[in-house]
Amino acid sequence: MKNEYIYKILTYSEFENLKGNDYFFGTEKDVKDGFIHFSKKEQLIGTLKKYFKNQRELILLKVSIIDLKNLKWEQSSDGQIFPHLYSKLNCKKIIENFKIIENKDGSFTLPSYC
Repeated sequence: MKNEYIYKILTYSEFENLKGNDYFFGTEKDVKDGFIHFSKKEQLIGTLKKYFKNQRELILLKVSIIDLKNLKWEQSSDGQIFPHLYSKLNCKKIIENFKIIENKDGSFTLPSYC
């Protein structure tokens, strides 16, 4: 895969819990599944529609994959290939974070520069 970045969607409260930590161990779902779920940029809207419908106050983390160990690209039930991290994430790999806007019609708007 030639992606330089992967993305993680968090609620505001999950993001607040992450702040000030050296490592991110994942959300409750990630811990249950045994890996941290990420998306490629072009998969974000689909991930938002499937898992975050009617949720507000979401944050998008942009994560560098350079030298990111234990990252595997795996096929999901719908045939897409998603990045999964089978270890904790060093927070130094988080390049930026963005607020995700939920529109009145329930759709989402991502910053064009993410």
